[in-house]
Amino acid sequence: MQSNEIKNSKPEWTPQNAGEEFTSSVMPGKINSENPSSKPVIKAKNLSIQDYKNGVLAGDKTILARAITLIESNSTKHLDIAQELIKEILPYTGKSIRIGITGVPGAGKSTFIETFGLYLIDNNYRPAVLAIDPSSTVSKGSILGDKTRMEQLSRNDQAFIRPSPSAGNLGGVTRKTRETMLLCEAAGYDVILIETVGVGQNEVTVRSMVDFFLLILISGAGDELQGIKKGVIELADAILVNKADGDNIIHAETAKAQYNNALHYLSNATPGWTTKAYTCSAVENKGIDNIWSVINDFVEYTKSKEIFTDRRIHQTRQWFESMLNNEILNSFYRNPYIKEKLFQITEDIKFNEITAVSAVKKMIDLYKSEVLHK
Repeated sequence: MQSNEIKNSKPEWTPQNAGEEFTSSVMPGKINSENPSSKPVIKAKNLSIQDYKNGVLAGDKTILARAITLIESNSTKHLDIAQELIKEILPYTGKSIRIGITGVPGAGKSTFIETFGLYLIDNNYRPAVLAIDPSSTVSKGSILGDKTRMEQLSRNDQAFIRPSPSAGNLGGVTRKTRETMLLCEAAGYDVILIETVGVGQNEVTVRSMVDFFLLILISGAGDELQGIKKGVIELADAILVNKADGDNIIHAETAKAQYNNALHYLSNATPGWTTKAYTCSAVENKGIDNIWSVINDFVEYTKSKEIFTDRRIHQTRQWFESMLNNEILNSFYRNPYIKEKLFQITEDIKFNEITAVSAVKKMIDLYKSEVLHK
């Protein structure tokens, strides 16, 4: 396009009879002829299972992201394709270190993960971050802002960040996190970091899918006392007191000492491994190498005692049982007969014509007699 053509080229929203005072114009795109590889690659709209597999194994982030979207889909037409893909990539999984990271709001989990991820990259590792955002109980939506908070890490070619909504799961992780983790392993990411929603009695599902469980806390926010009461602290393989910088160093060291004293009275999450508290400053990049050393010591110890392998076998069994329970529930609620009767019995409960306990028994009896026995 010549310069005079550019000057006279106006966008389609240009007002009728607009004069020269309307300065908006359409500019042609510029193609770097010296580097043909910079031209955008048009991806196929519909990918076969083999396309997905090849793309994931090649480390193609675009196809990896699409594969994860396929896995996360609740559509029944995607289920068989997704499971076939998982079956295809299974031989290429299991070679990473899986780390669960949780902590109180404001503890600096995202900042720590970004600093930690960059540290891993500097030491020739490829980290994948699965950041789980809480879903609203009202709108069912999620902000999914973790990738934005990890700006430097998200721009690094050696890292992969995938934010996903929890979709109401009490475990603090999305229902398809395990499958997503396997896809990332097949794509060549050797350290998988799973950041969960928060801490609490119910948010411990991540323990059932990772090798090492890290609890991040801060000093001066009541964590020293309140954290001891939470069941999640007994699941941690290490406690990390973040924000040990500036005037807060003394408080962080005090918190670390308090946690270490408390841990003497609690059972260790991993047999033979002594859970300890440490300090770090994610902002100042202090203590990051120390926690990585702790993780490596943990992996070496658990592998030497066969705890590592046994735990993964146990986790696979838990995964199977969890998926079986979900499928049984889905089968129950999807049944047309049950849907109809469920509406009727819910109305009866609303008008106090039947108790909740009796209603449950009635629904189970109906399911057994009208669905299972046919």
